[in-house]
Amino acid sequence: MSPPDKTAPGGKFSLGTIERFLMAASMGVLCLLTMANVLVRYFTDISFAFTEEISVALLVVMTLVGASHAFASNHHIAITFFVDRWPKFKPLAHRLAVLCSLVMFGLLAWYGVLMAWDDYSFEVTSPSLGVPQWWYTVWLPVLSMLIVLRLVALLLRRAP
Repeated sequence: MSPPDKTAPGGKFSLGTIERFLMAASMGVLCLLTMANVLVRYFTDISFAFTEEISVALLVVMTLVGASHAFASNHHIAITFFVDRWPKFKPLAHRLAVLCSLVMFGLLAWYGVLMAWDDYSFEVTSPSLGVPQWWYTVWLPVLSMLIVLRLVALLLRRAP
């Protein structure tokens, strides 16, 4: 297991630091939106329905940034029942898992681009706020490509 990312030499932030900041910021905004919605609903019987739209977008961002960070720091979920019993297959199983993840997130990025392009070209608007839907959907392919780059770097770092 590799240690978590620290700040890069020279005092600059590493990608892991930026990922941790984005995860914390999206969770903080999500908590504030939810708390505001509960308080307003409790005291006025009015609901901030539009907060659900923003909350879903923040959850997608937080999940994909978290997945990228988990792959980079080797903290992702791994099912090791067979690998623990046959340790000689561990390097092969690790490469296979990374390649399967690479294919899956590559497909997610590809289809995410198609979905965001459809939202943009057909001028789809969001149901609550009425803003262009591609403002939300564009983050799926962008963050999926971040994960793809992280996985490629992981494969290259552990190449024989």
